[in-house]
Amino acid sequence: MKLSNNLKRLPRLLVVAVLLNFGSIQAQDTNMGYQRPPEEIAKLIDAPSTPSVSIDSKADWMLLMERPGYPSIEEVAAPELRIGGTRINPATNGPSRESFMTGLSLKNIASGQEFQFSGMPSKPQIGNVSWSMDESKIAFTNTTENGIELWVADVNSKSAKKLTGEIINNAYVGAYEWMPDNNSLLASTVVDNRGPQPKKPLAPTGPVLQETSGALAASRTYQDLLENPYDEMLFEYYTMVQLRKIDMNGNSQKVGQPDIIKSVNISPDGNYILVQTIQKPFSYLVPASRFPFQYEVWSSTGSLVKVMAKIDLDEVRPNGFDATRLGARSMTWRADKPNTLYWAEANDGGDPNKEVKERDIVYMQSAPFNGKPTKLFGTSLRYSGIQWGDENRALLNEGWWAQRLEKTTLIDPSKPNTPGQVLIDRATTDRYNDPGNPVMTKNQYGWNVLLFDKDDLFMRSTGGSPEGDRPFLSRFNTKTKKAEILFRSEAPYYERVTDLLSKKGDMIITIRESEKEPPNYYIRDLKKGTMKAITDFPHPQPSLMAINKEIVKYKRKDGVNLSATLYTPAGYDKDRDGRLPVIMWAYPIEYKSVETASQIRGTPYSFTRVSSGSPLFWVLRGYAVMDGTEFPIIGEGDKEPNDTFVEQLVMNAEAAIDKAVEMGIGDRNKFAVGGHSYGAFMTANLLAHSDLFAAGIARSGAYNRTLTPFGFQREERTYWEDPDLYNTMSPFMNADKVNEPLLLIHGEADNNSGTFPIQSIRFYNAIKGHGGTSRLVMLPHESHGYRAKESIMHMLWEMDTWMETHVKNAKTKPENATIDSKK
Repeated sequence: MKLSNNLKRLPRLLVVAVLLNFGSIQAQDTNMGYQRPPEEIAKLIDAPSTPSVSIDSKADWMLLMERPGYPSIEEVAAPELRIGGTRINPATNGPSRESFMTGLSLKNIASGQEFQFSGMPSKPQIGNVSWSMDESKIAFTNTTENGIELWVADVNSKSAKKLTGEIINNAYVGAYEWMPDNNSLLASTVVDNRGPQPKKPLAPTGPVLQETSGALAASRTYQDLLENPYDEMLFEYYTMVQLRKIDMNGNSQKVGQPDIIKSVNISPDGNYILVQTIQKPFSYLVPASRFPFQYEVWSSTGSLVKVMAKIDLDEVRPNGFDATRLGARSMTWRADKPNTLYWAEANDGGDPNKEVKERDIVYMQSAPFNGKPTKLFGTSLRYSGIQWGDENRALLNEGWWAQRLEKTTLIDPSKPNTPGQVLIDRATTDRYNDPGNPVMTKNQYGWNVLLFDKDDLFMRSTGGSPEGDRPFLSRFNTKTKKAEILFRSEAPYYERVTDLLSKKGDMIITIRESEKEPPNYYIRDLKKGTMKAITDFPHPQPSLMAINKEIVKYKRKDGVNLSATLYTPAGYDKDRDGRLPVIMWAYPIEYKSVETASQIRGTPYSFTRVSSGSPLFWVLRGYAVMDGTEFPIIGEGDKEPNDTFVEQLVMNAEAAIDKAVEMGIGDRNKFAVGGHSYGAFMTANLLAHSDLFAAGIARSGAYNRTLTPFGFQREERTYWEDPDLYNTMSPFMNADKVNEPLLLIHGEADNNSGTFPIQSIRFYNAIKGHGGTSRLVMLPHESHGYRAKESIMHMLWEMDTWMETHVKNAKTKPENATIDSKK
């Protein structure tokens, strides 16, 4: 099989789509309004939500958090400020796109009795739910039309009360932190007498200026950035907060002075506060997370103890995913000590291309923070965190993205700068040999630390295997590095451990589900072999109970093993009912080895619940659905995955289609392909570079890679390093070869890096300009993912109409149509 001519490398020209003019977009159906899909689809969106669950560390109480359905378009369309890389609701001083809960209740795990809290808000919009350190109370915020209140619920009295009025400022920093006394909260509040929002000048005071001095400052594409001095004023106005200590009676006292605060962390003993304060100058190139800031230690009353580090504006950074900024990073408190800070600093200038013995150096320093910090450890890879255990044991984690590596070392914090014992050294993509993550327990400070039983850790893993994911709990010996499996999920269930109720690991809480049974919580006694249900959530979408589901395995032509989850309609019999139209939904993932790319992912035993972004709706409309269809893009050794991106895309698609056809299920002439974000990019490329599909659906994608010239997805090379790669991988550059119908859907307020709404607008224009068949749907007020119920219903109507027209009832292509027909 030969690839089409459009795979030949394009001329070395920087093609910028926004400068091309194919004419204006013709408005279609401008007065149609929001549409509702067929009822079998709509009722799945209308189905009630299952409560979220949080269990205390002793497994005495289960907190049930009621979730509403999808918000209305009126809610999503509320005014918002898009500044500094963040989105703020100016009416509430909170995030503009927050999902709220509508109720809280407690369930006693031993008795099964459920309690409602008295005194709750009349029309609750609950967020920021958090247990106190001793788990006797639960704090939360309640958002009204005019602001955010702070509330607390008492577990013993089963009552709730409001602690503050609408003064919480959650626009950028967290709303609050529990103090270790369990009777007070450190809250971020609106500054007293701050006055009205700054007024926008009627005329600018001058031009907006930026200047570079020759330093390399490669930057990925960001949205919602500051653009002018007025934006700077707004950002400062809404992110300036006053910390206040608030007790359980609502009494408060100011802590420190007002500042633009990035984060707040209280030391385990409560005597110190680590505060990150944002400094000027602000930037028009990067979001607020990369503005200059200081690590400051304050006393519990707010007086400055020490400026631990001053971090410069992070505009200038070496290229690559393993690059990092200079100076202290990831500074926080040791969980096992009363007031010891630790952090990492790059020892290679943040440049992954430099050859050094120690990439990062990890330091620590205890109160009163005098003298020089202590070097704890030097890493060979990029530092990624520490899980603390006790005086003599901690796990230090490091990784290297370019080779997909991770390493975990057992260190002795009482012996700084001494070699540790490497426990885990593996490829991050190797699911079959993933030992999992350690189980944590609360210490005397209420902080999570490693749960040890002598020399053993307890590890929870997704349990990748040739049979699919089989989560397990193991006892991992740190001396021998051998694991003993204590519990493993067994067919026909998918079951994973959420908590340990005993220090020996023989009493556990699991969440268990099957293809037909929704997730519910259980207590298992592994010694006795008994199991007790502690929840009984009903099936929210019973119409899905009878559909068929299986994991199908197959190979692509170069021998790489692939799989997909195949769904067929209830009662479907291929001999009786014949072949079906198929929708294939996928998302490409990069790998550095064939071995890990070939591993089976997912499980046939997980519960099937349809969310708004799923393709499973169409199994109720008479389609077969291939979901999670594997699209690995592999680059072994010195080769990068994207060197053969298009060729591998086509091989993946061809293999999946061949499998469904070989099974007697799929009609080769009636396959649709679809995806969201990078999956949309994949979809457009498949229509441009093959004739395998009858139609495509691309949601919120990026199609012109010259608009993301400093890298995209997991591609580290810049446009100027390899322009041919960027041009070849851009569907926009091959729009003249898209000769199958393509539905383009995009949120008008997309803030995801690289997927500017203009990506879909210009790609539609390019297809239109070459006589292709396409439809562009821009959803008002929607971001990268769609939230409003009206938007979701309309999106599903568009997709259903498109597939009914261009796939199920389309004129069939010749049976022998292949990618060779691309000319």
